[in-house]
Amino acid sequence: MDWTLEVVVVPVSDLDRAITFYREQVGFALDHRTVNGDMDFAQLTPPGSGCSIVIGNLPSPQPMEPGSMNGMQLVVSDARAAREELLGRGVEAGEITVFDERDGGTFFWFSDPDGNTWTVQEMKVRAEHPLIPHSSRTL
Repeated sequence: MDWTLEVVVVPVSDLDRAITFYREQVGFALDHRTVNGDMDFAQLTPPGSGCSIVIGNLPSPQPMEPGSMNGMQLVVSDARAAREELLGRGVEAGEITVFDERDGGTFFWFSDPDGNTWTVQEMKVRAEHPLIPHSSRTL
């Protein structure tokens, strides 16, 4: 049996501001925004990812404080290009740190407007072998 992680809830204080940040500055795709009674939330997905984030007002038995998610990790094939892309979109991204010269040992960090933190890891192998194969079909 496969167990797939497909959604992570990220607590934010301002849904519209968070949608703008993740969509326009980080480059996630807005899958949907749903308003239903007391719920108002959005689902966004990083390019090439099988896992999305959900932000907004959702019923929860244990609500999280905005900014309390730390260490969520994104993987890219080129950390320098990814960092430059974020900087170009106005995201404050930390310097690149190389902990190990082998593939997977290069990182940088950024935070969303609420202080939720993201780690970006470089795995050059993802350029040739993405976890989710890119479709070669054209429509």
